[in-house]
Amino acid sequence: MTLSHDRPCPEKKKESPMFFIENEGQAVAGTDYWQSVQAQAGYVYLSWNAGAARLLVPDAAKHLLREMRGAEYVIISKGTLHGRDALELVFEDGSDAPFVIHMLSEQCDRLLPENNQGGGFVVTVWTRGGNQLRYPGKYRVVENLPDVSPWSEH
Repeated sequence: MTLSHDRPCPEKKKESPMFFIENEGQAVAGTDYWQSVQAQAGYVYLSWNAGAARLLVPDAAKHLLREMRGAEYVIISKGTLHGRDALELVFEDGSDAPFVIHMLSEQCDRLLPENNQGGGFVVTVWTRGGNQLRYPGKYRVVENLPDVSPWSEH
């Protein structure tokens, strides 16, 4: 299954940050994301802190947790999707059809530079109820998305 958010997400206000995220190391200590227009529309959001990529999954998309379970690790690929900067998250479970999320760069608080390719970080999945899943993460830069190729091919 693939979830693709390749249309622009609704914005709260142009002049201010989209939402507030309070960090406690790798944990999300607090956020107003859950009440945002983006969350109400079902958009996921990726926030980086302290060696963790934290995927915020709103109430409207909690059903996706079923698809994410059982992965061995998550590959995050940065590339271009329909002419826009985007990310692809592949929940690699060893199957021929792993769960994939495509998201535009606006759904992320920052994009990692090309020299950060490799592993050494974790991907955590958060809902309003707290941390739900945790996987080793791998990061790569590709030209075009979707890519969905196994880690061994890069």
